[in-house]
Amino acid sequence: MSSSSTGTPGAPKYIDAEVLASLVRDPTKTPGKDYVVVDVRGEDFGFGNIPGAVNIPSHEFLDRPRDFVEPLNSVPKVIFHCALSQVRGPKCANHYQQVSAVVRGQQEAAKEGEGAPQEILILRGGFQNWQNLYAKESDLVENYNAQFWKEEL
Repeated sequence: MSSSSTGTPGAPKYIDAEVLASLVRDPTKTPGKDYVVVDVRGEDFGFGNIPGAVNIPSHEFLDRPRDFVEPLNSVPKVIFHCALSQVRGPKCANHYQQVSAVVRGQQEAAKEGEGAPQEILILRGGFQNWQNLYAKESDLVENYNAQFWKEEL
């Protein structure tokens, strides 16, 4: 399974859980260097997350996007998600893409060079789907609280 387009030109694409799981398990890839998972959930982040994910609640991200875009701008793949990746994750990914284009344009003008293209993705199905698939796989879920997710369902 591969990434697929949303149908909107230039919009972030979706990545399937199986593709991200392969990336997380790839010993040649380093989180924060080769890819970064940006989890825009709030308090429920504390009850389970993708290993190495950076938690930036959506309201914080949307209030100060440039604070987060600049440090992530050199990472080739930035993958956003929320609980279901239906509202907050896609909204933050789209906002990141817009702000990143401005920041990259300014950096390129200052350096007179061209940066490598960055792939901005949204995890299809969000953490809900991820934990449904991988809750029992400790290399793919950290800090998992099964009781919390059982009560949420």
